[in-house]
Amino acid sequence: MTGRDLKLVEHAGFVVSTDRAALDVALIHKYLSEDSYWAKHIPLDIVLKSLDHSLCFGGYLDGQQVAFGRVVSDYATFAYMADVFVVKAHRGKGYSKALVSAMKAHPELQGLRRFFLATLDAHGLYAEFGFQPVLRPDRLMEITVTDVYTRETK
Repeated sequence: MTGRDLKLVEHAGFVVSTDRAALDVALIHKYLSEDSYWAKHIPLDIVLKSLDHSLCFGGYLDGQQVAFGRVVSDYATFAYMADVFVVKAHRGKGYSKALVSAMKAHPELQGLRRFFLATLDAHGLYAEFGFQPVLRPDRLMEITVTDVYTRETK
């Protein structure tokens, strides 16, 4: 592995890597489109495009992918952590902590001015890594399209 392709951490047999060739795209798409609350019904072509434009982190047990997360960044000033998950059968074993730790520690994601994420229910996990509610919410704006993957296009 070279450049951004790194074996980042090993935790009780759980390995986190940025090796794109090891990603189980079918698993990632299935989880996001069927099991996540944030990307229900996401088409495969959109998942592929998101992977192409992100620094991707796979979490593996015995060579089998059981976790995933990605970061969108300019590698200089900001990053956005997205699509972080551990498949249900492997939760509660510390793998999410190992995954987020590896993501935060990646050498190309150091010295950033801002590192963002959005979560509905994992605030405690991310707080362990320094994430906190937005300091100045009056400075942030967004466009949110909640039905982007289910509405009909004309």
